Amino acid sequence: MIEDLRKELSIFPNGEKSEKIYLYLGHRSHYKERPILAKAYGTANLFRQPRAHIYENDLIAGSVRGLFSSEFDERIRQKAESDFSSYGENTFFTNSDHFAPNYRVFLKDGVPGTKEKIEDSMKKHNGEKERRFLLAVKITFDGFIDMIKAYSLAAEEKAEKTENEKNKKNLRLISEDLKFLIDNPPKTFRQALQLMFMTHTAFSYEGKSAMAFGRIDQYLYSYFKKDVESGILTEQETAELLTSVFLKIYENRYFGFDDTVNICIGGITPEGEDGTNALSYIVLKAVKNANIPGPNLSARIHSKTSDRFLDECLKVIATGLGYPALMNDEVNIPALLRHGYEKTDVNDYCFVGCIENFIAGKQPPWSDGRFNVPLYLEPIFFNGKTLINPEYIGIDTGELDGLKTMNDFLEAYHKQLEYAMSVYFAYFNNANDRYNPENYSQPFLSIFCEDCIGRAKDIRDGGSKYPSVHAPACMGIATVADSLAAIDKLVYTDKKYSLSQIAEAIKANFQGYEKMRKELLAAPKYGNDDDFVDRYAVWYVEEMERLVSPYKTRDGGPLYVGIASNVQNIPAGEEIAATPDGRKAKEPISDAASPMHGMDKEGATAVINSVSKPDYTLAACGTVLNQKFSPQMLNNEENRNKVKDLIKVYFKKKGQEIQINSVSRDILKDAMVHPEKYQNLVVRVSGFSAYYVNLDKSVQLDILKRTEHNGSDGV
Repeated sequence: MIEDLRKELSIFPNGEKSEKIYLYLGHRSHYKERPILAKAYGTANLFRQPRAHIYENDLIAGSVRGLFSSEFDERIRQKAESDFSSYGENTFFTNSDHFAPNYRVFLKDGVPGTKEKIEDSMKKHNGEKERRFLLAVKITFDGFIDMIKAYSLAAEEKAEKTENEKNKKNLRLISEDLKFLIDNPPKTFRQALQLMFMTHTAFSYEGKSAMAFGRIDQYLYSYFKKDVESGILTEQETAELLTSVFLKIYENRYFGFDDTVNICIGGITPEGEDGTNALSYIVLKAVKNANIPGPNLSARIHSKTSDRFLDECLKVIATGLGYPALMNDEVNIPALLRHGYEKTDVNDYCFVGCIENFIAGKQPPWSDGRFNVPLYLEPIFFNGKTLINPEYIGIDTGELDGLKTMNDFLEAYHKQLEYAMSVYFAYFNNANDRYNPENYSQPFLSIFCEDCIGRAKDIRDGGSKYPSVHAPACMGIATVADSLAAIDKLVYTDKKYSLSQIAEAIKANFQGYEKMRKELLAAPKYGNDDDFVDRYAVWYVEEMERLVSPYKTRDGGPLYVGIASNVQNIPAGEEIAATPDGRKAKEPISDAASPMHGMDKEGATAVINSVSKPDYTLAACGTVLNQKFSPQMLNNEENRNKVKDLIKVYFKKKGQEIQINSVSRDILKDAMVHPEKYQNLVVRVSGFSAYYVNLDKSVQLDILKRTEHNGSDGV
């Protein structure tokens, strides 16, 4: 059945995606209303009008396929575009998505309990703005209820048409569960999973991406435990239900739209106990069975995590999926506590997007941006100017011969970075705070955030328990550390070159300066457990915290430091001239928190010793350490135990995160030459996994260049 569902999902739908038309058809009957209400009617129509698509092999209902339609002509499509543009929308930079709903509370309340909360709040609040917001909430939620009814009816109709008895039984179960959920909170695991995924489908209708499932093994566990103990569900059936949902997460990507749905397992409970349970292991089994780049699974690890759980995580990674990413509770929790959140909330944190730490259902959607730290070395050398990037105009920190010591150089770099960060936040805050909060409210999303209903306030307008947060994802830590170490050694320690000579070489992209470049490349490099260079990685993290700490988001929230780059280290490198570490112009900078490709020559143990030296409790967003192990290191029990011990030591030394690729270099090379043979080859990129042959060649090469540890290099 699972394989049949996979085939059904992969068939591209007929027609064009038409969500804007459904919004327009809802708006047009309510143009006289305030925008918040007109848009609410649009959202309600978006939930009601598209065809509720049920797959023949569905185990859990919910699909964006019904958004595709061929019934609308070009004239109405153009009108819908105009209407949509006129009303406007929230974006990633105005806290639209990348959110973990409070499924724990929503499943407990169910549809009737949520309706009651809305009605109670409407009785308590008399302010015009508050009542308007609550009416918008009610309008969208009523549309969502009708969406559930439509899927129930569609499942019943599908059951009548199918001749497969097993499918008929499952489809009738779907219909009955959905009908039950209209008037009752979920009682069974299947019902809880169904209500959760129906909600996720509604978010997908709205075009929201990276809507995390959060701690699925925690809020679904009581339903699972009760059903297994009563004999109405087996662990195998649970795995099948989860596998079907995980396959459907990928539905958007089959249809050409990206989505990164983070799912969190393991970690401690709000009360501080080990939260790993039987469902945690079943989630691992389900993602292994699904065998697709998503979901973006994250496993929280702490000192009491069992060896068995870590071993099972590594077995899934060994398939080549590259997930779960392994996250250290004993760094992430202190990092979040620094920002004043309640301990029980922090203990219950999860992740959105790639690796971003998030308190589910208690803060507005996440936002971040890229901060290209190595770029700002250039203005030191060229009087505030950059050589390749014409858009950036920095400050002049004086003549190079005035920088007499390494501390002088670091102070000049600090001034450049401080100015660059002020530019970054001016642009971000202007974009983030540009729109009228009421007109751009998100009433349906607010339902799933504490305590927007009770406060009668939108999630972006004071409704959430905590304010919004933002993080500049600070890139190129190894490029910066290696560059600073090379300057320290060759200019200030060995006195072989002057800063002016380094500047000339950078300007020439090392043409005619090959001897100097060779010496720069030979200088100490991050990732080899060498304090001479590693101290600059320590400085980097502390400096990033110094730079962001004075700033607040528009609603008074904190700024997090992130040490991540996704795949942006490649375009970031394209806008940077040569750097003092010996890197040539336009080449990629280092990837996230990882050493520069090929520069970590002393083995994996040396890598973790270097990477664990900075204080990552200063990086509340999170970090990404990409490591590559040969398949023999994870598929062989003895070798896997070595990797497991390495990770335990790394986390004990306060490393924050690690994610592992386990696909051999030879296979990656062959896949680039013969992509037709490797259509299902999944690799970890940086914060997410993807089909290798679908990646841009520059990203493929970036992954290929990562140092591969095979047990002979210090593991």
